[in-house]
Amino acid sequence: MDNTKSVHLTVEGMTCANCALSIAKYLQKQNCTDVNVDFASGAVVAQVPDSISIDSLSKGINSLGYKVVGEQNESTKPTLLQRWLSLEALFFMSVVFTLPLIIGMFFPKSPFNQPIIQLLLCLPVWLGGYLYLGKSAWSSMRMGVPNMNVLVLLGSSAAFLYSLLLMLQGEHHLYFETAATIITLVLLGNYLEKKAIHQTTSAMNDLVALQQISARKITIVAGKETISSLNANLLGVGDQILVNVGDRVPTDGVIYWGTGALDESMISGESLPVNKKSGDLLIAGTMVTEGSFKYRATAVGSHTTLAQIIDMVRRAQADQAPIQRLADRISAIFVPIIVGLSLLTFLANWYWQGELSVALLRAIAVVVVACPCAMGLATPTAMIVSIGRAARNGILIKGANTIEILSKVKTILFDKTGTLTNGQFVLHQTQLHHSPETNSINATFVDGILLGLEQYSSHPIAVSLVRYFKEQQVQPHYFSHIEEKKSVGMVGKDFEGNEWALLSHAAAQEQLSLPEKAANDDLFLLKNQQLVASFQLSDSIKPMTKETIVALRQEGIDSVMVSGDRTSKCHIVAQQIGIEQVYATQQPAQKLALVEQFAQKNVIAIVGDGINDAPAMAKAQVSMSFSNATQVAIQSAKVVLLQDKLPLIKEVIALSERTMRIIRQNLFWAFFYNILMLPLAAIGWLNPMWAAAAMSLSSLMVVFNSLRLR
Repeated sequence: MDNTKSVHLTVEGMTCANCALSIAKYLQKQNCTDVNVDFASGAVVAQVPDSISIDSLSKGINSLGYKVVGEQNESTKPTLLQRWLSLEALFFMSVVFTLPLIIGMFFPKSPFNQPIIQLLLCLPVWLGGYLYLGKSAWSSMRMGVPNMNVLVLLGSSAAFLYSLLLMLQGEHHLYFETAATIITLVLLGNYLEKKAIHQTTSAMNDLVALQQISARKITIVAGKETISSLNANLLGVGDQILVNVGDRVPTDGVIYWGTGALDESMISGESLPVNKKSGDLLIAGTMVTEGSFKYRATAVGSHTTLAQIIDMVRRAQADQAPIQRLADRISAIFVPIIVGLSLLTFLANWYWQGELSVALLRAIAVVVVACPCAMGLATPTAMIVSIGRAARNGILIKGANTIEILSKVKTILFDKTGTLTNGQFVLHQTQLHHSPETNSINATFVDGILLGLEQYSSHPIAVSLVRYFKEQQVQPHYFSHIEEKKSVGMVGKDFEGNEWALLSHAAAQEQLSLPEKAANDDLFLLKNQQLVASFQLSDSIKPMTKETIVALRQEGIDSVMVSGDRTSKCHIVAQQIGIEQVYATQQPAQKLALVEQFAQKNVIAIVGDGINDAPAMAKAQVSMSFSNATQVAIQSAKVVLLQDKLPLIKEVIALSERTMRIIRQNLFWAFFYNILMLPLAAIGWLNPMWAAAAMSLSSLMVVFNSLRLR
């Protein structure tokens, strides 16, 4: 068996899931495996045998009517012809030419009813629709999976050619408006759906941007250090690098000088900054929040932890094939049946009636009455109304596929910090440690000391605590002198000469022998080197969180917490809001594995807000994020909640379930109506005019049913 290579191509010209299916089937026939084609982004990913060249694959894809523009994310500037033939341009052009034809239906004496004018108005619409939809239709037939566009073209072409025939015979009852309206309505559905399902790729760009930063390289010349600035991509393993407060770490490495703290939430999800000292590891992309470091690079470029996260996002996105819509699945059977019935109608009527014109008219009537306007509108109209309603309620949904998946969700994985909690720290527990010197100190006095020290710090924890204490109307204790010591904490002297020190967990471990009951505490208060109190911090829980979890459980949806934070903190929050399954200290790769594990059992959704959630969010069947989350999380999410309200999750799931019910009703009505009318058209009880009217009525029923979602 030949070895394989991973190939990433960008293909232009795909307009729907059936286009992607055509390309996927072609690649599979070439013995390619793990084929994933995303028509929205144009990305094509596959494992290709070494014996097959990329050029030959590109030529094969091009022969289907598409265009391979390069590997990875290359793109080409569209030509003038391509811009004119874009979906947007064709749709607006069709509207301009179709409206006069529709107006002519209501005003018999209108100049728009003149046959030659109708022909001139319809011709651009029909040609534009053929150029746009024909590629998908022909490709689907070549691959043996005829799609709705086949019937769209058959129906509109039948109406157009029949009208042209009547015009040449001197008739005035023409159906050019039917041919144009069919194309325009389908283009409208495609246009609105394209805008709705547009999946931005900026999540990947944001991740890559974290790699494209400057670095301060340390060079030792004649025993003296010199600092030079250069692009992080030019660094090598073993290089010595300096990072200061506010800098992002350019490569993975080991500290050999300095102390401070880093925000590693993008990697670990840890809600608190992590203290670092000599010998500790630094991770590319994390940010220095306190102190300065000198370190030696241990991994650069594609070997860093950040690069591996980027690769996970790319693989997860590529592994997520578009859902095949119910209408398209049925059309794979419906389209050839209609074509066969039309041919059978023609032959039967020609044989029994003996007149070519009668047979032709009845065959055309079969195609017109079966024209899939109603079927083509069944899904997009409901999706459009649903997405519009969601947007008015502060919910942005990326893609009609997302609604379909949401209606089937049975498990939701929640990140903790910033999702279930506000990311604003509050004092969860105060533990007094009595000694002969501190017996008279109570919790109220300790709170005042804590506020008095922290109000002089700009550390994120200090800012949150000061806000918390002010809300609790705590009175600060005043000091004669206060100093903030890097990687240690706040130190102050009161007016009686006592020294108070507020230490981080790491600093307290170095200076004290911590009692077992304080092992999970975050801050430690000392008076004259004696431990007075220890504090456990927690995030404040978002409003209505518990109520949302309960409501989801009542609907048969399980909630699971998946966080990079410490186990103790995760369980505290879980107990308060009623979540029973908790997975703590989860790294990005572990979150991704959990998503795959849960997805094997049922349909899952994930709610996250950080870069560390991005791989799992890309892999999950559907992902959600709040608008105040990181841009990477927002762009990875399929649902963005514009308001920081968890009940919106329950709302969007309920809306998706109702939307899918409406779609099933639409499809039933469309197919039932067509099946009912087909025999009437075949035996001549419906001429093309009445067939077109029946088709229009079917479409109106579908639209009105969809509008109930409003």
